[in-house]
Amino acid sequence: MHHSTEPPATAPAATAALDPFVRVRGARENNLRGVDVDIPRDALTVFSGVSGSGKSSLAFGTLYAEAQRRYFESVAPYARRLIHQIGAPKVDSVTGLPPAVSLEQRRSSPGSRSSVGTVTLLSNSLRMLYSRAGTYPPGAERLDSDAFSPNTAAGACPSCHGLGRIHRTSEELLVPDPRLSIRQGAIAAWPGAWQGKNLRDILEALGHDVDAPWQELAQKDREWILFTEEQPVVTVHPVRDADRIQRPYQGTYMSAHRYVMRTFSDSKSATLRARAERFLTDSPCPACGGRRLRPEALAVTFAGRSIAELAALPLTALDTLLAETAPAGEAARVLAEDLRARIGPVVELGLGYLSLDRSAPTLSAGELQRLRLATQLRSGLFGVVYVLDEPSAGLHPADTEALLTVLDRLKAAGNTVFVVEHDLDVVRHADWLVDVGPLAGEHGGQVLHSGPPDALGGVRESATARHLFAVPEAAGPRRVRQPTGSVRISGADLHNLRDVDAEFPLGVFTAVTGVSGSGKSTLVGRVLAREVGERLADARFPVRRLVEVDQKPIGRTPRSNLATYTGLFDVVRRLFTAAPQARARGWKAGRFSFNVAGGRCETCQGEGFVSVELLFLPSTYAPCPDCGGARYNPETLEVRYEGLNIAEVLSLTVESALPFFAEVPAAVRSLRALEDIGLGYLRLGQPATELSGGEAQRIKLATELQRLRHDHTLYLLDEPTTGLHPADVRVLLRQLHGLVDAGHSVVVVEHDMEVVAGADWVVDLGPGGGAEGGRVVASGPPERVARSAASRTAPYLARALAGGAG
Repeated sequence: MHHSTEPPATAPAATAALDPFVRVRGARENNLRGVDVDIPRDALTVFSGVSGSGKSSLAFGTLYAEAQRRYFESVAPYARRLIHQIGAPKVDSVTGLPPAVSLEQRRSSPGSRSSVGTVTLLSNSLRMLYSRAGTYPPGAERLDSDAFSPNTAAGACPSCHGLGRIHRTSEELLVPDPRLSIRQGAIAAWPGAWQGKNLRDILEALGHDVDAPWQELAQKDREWILFTEEQPVVTVHPVRDADRIQRPYQGTYMSAHRYVMRTFSDSKSATLRARAERFLTDSPCPACGGRRLRPEALAVTFAGRSIAELAALPLTALDTLLAETAPAGEAARVLAEDLRARIGPVVELGLGYLSLDRSAPTLSAGELQRLRLATQLRSGLFGVVYVLDEPSAGLHPADTEALLTVLDRLKAAGNTVFVVEHDLDVVRHADWLVDVGPLAGEHGGQVLHSGPPDALGGVRESATARHLFAVPEAAGPRRVRQPTGSVRISGADLHNLRDVDAEFPLGVFTAVTGVSGSGKSTLVGRVLAREVGERLADARFPVRRLVEVDQKPIGRTPRSNLATYTGLFDVVRRLFTAAPQARARGWKAGRFSFNVAGGRCETCQGEGFVSVELLFLPSTYAPCPDCGGARYNPETLEVRYEGLNIAEVLSLTVESALPFFAEVPAAVRSLRALEDIGLGYLRLGQPATELSGGEAQRIKLATELQRLRHDHTLYLLDEPTTGLHPADVRVLLRQLHGLVDAGHSVVVVEHDMEVVAGADWVVDLGPGGGAEGGRVVASGPPERVARSAASRTAPYLARALAGGAG
């Protein structure tokens, strides 16, 4: 759509006089301090500032929330009733605000049945094409589009329930050496330590011979021990050890097969899952050949191929195939064109390497958000505000250029684009910049600048200005650490990695780089993690612990928060239990937990929020009408420690809690670790649902740092700088390099070239994404990789090494 400055001839005269600005007055959401700001419509505006400065409170908490509230006002009366429950954003007035669409980096990760096709709605179009325009076998009835989906009862292969793969185990895998007896550990798949001894004692109590070699046991007994679904309970009389007397107990038996399957599907520990996987074969379902659908659906073809074949093609190849096929009939032509029009924006955003059947949990947060952005581009809306949450997250500098083109297209179609962003290339590209700060939490919440980006230079207190207009300084001589060993990966084949050999030196800081989709997360998060996980048991292996720090949420409900996750909450509850009022009433620590009945507010069951379900819209949380978000009942709140009740302690920020708990070493250790990593602005009781992926990752890292062990640990981090302002990146890097100086190893998947320039070793994957990626293009010290002719990372890394911003 062309967008002229003249109003259309038919528009009433009032339109011409419309104020071209969105004007916010008195915004007080979260840490905003009565902010007044004017932002132009029909422009690309970036909101910048350090993490926790209040930029999201302004963009999402105020502007988007107000647009959503107005939308509810305009719809059905039932929705209006709910508005007072959700509550309006704390702001005096907002004028000139069009309706808004929000594209946040969702905190929750999609389920395993969700795929690229379902996220982009492309699957719907492809299923319609097969239902209406597919070639059916002679005599077959036309199928509804549902019958082409592996996620519906009508379409799913009955053998694997539409999952396409089955995990099996066998006696050979579970018992690798049949000459051993059960007591000697014949059943290798069983857990070690007490749990394994417990299962052996139960078998003995059931009357099985645990001292005969496995191969001498009767076939039906071996079968039962390994594969039974029964779980008999028996009384076990443990053999008395000289030093302690054990009482008889009730033990429940679990077969080796059941134990392996349960650990593999439910365990939260990557090490335990990797161990269970050794006893499983993962094979395509024999009934559907891994294609997930019933035979009737697979028999229908288009361009001579089944829907499973088309869904497995990279989107670029699918587009070519549709372009070259002359569809029979009008319906087929319209559906094929619609499908191609929907594929276009996905390819443009650099995601053409994905196939429709790629499962969503294997995508990064950045890939997911860009898929949703592509879906919006296709919707053809105009006159709305798009509010985006760090769309450059997870993007290689080469891909950020394509993103900027797309944002410009949204603006050219007559929309207003608001972007919360840290990437300096995106900041420079903006028409207008709203910089929030100066610092985080209670030291932020002010608009330092609202105007064109180049005018930010004069704003002394802006952290963004310091990085945006930094005078390039050539990097001084780097201190290069010497590796203490290495982990070699050979012949890795997974997703798009094809027979990859890579070496990861130990005792140094390694960065893994490459464009989106080149295979970085697969190599580090799946292959390297599994390889190291399996070798931890080997005493000669130099690494003793593996710590994976990802961006998955620390909890999915407002019940999980910073204090519960770090263990700080246990310390706080003990202090309250020891307070005189609590002792006088005989209260135990449970009284101060908001997760159990007793001290909590029963209206919201201690969540502090009630979930408001809206038809057709995502459910929202509103503060509890009874406790107002305090989570506890009035009696519990009467108990005070150092003058504060427990709800007031939970609302302290990490930074203000430090002096408050100065005399409590256990609390200080947790709080100091959080502050050192740049999270001093978070409130102790801040619900997990309000934390970004980057914040969740840094909380996990701080939790690790506070229990710093001495044995050699390998830390794997997936894009730790996501969601970080350049000023915060420096704080994080001090911590990570500190870990390496203390004798540990750190491997990061990273796009921030300043981080890569400061690494000891770089492994660059590519050269492209998807089928064009999955190979090691260059590896070595940053200076060597920066000179590589084949690497798309090299020019950006060279710029960072020379002192220019990456």
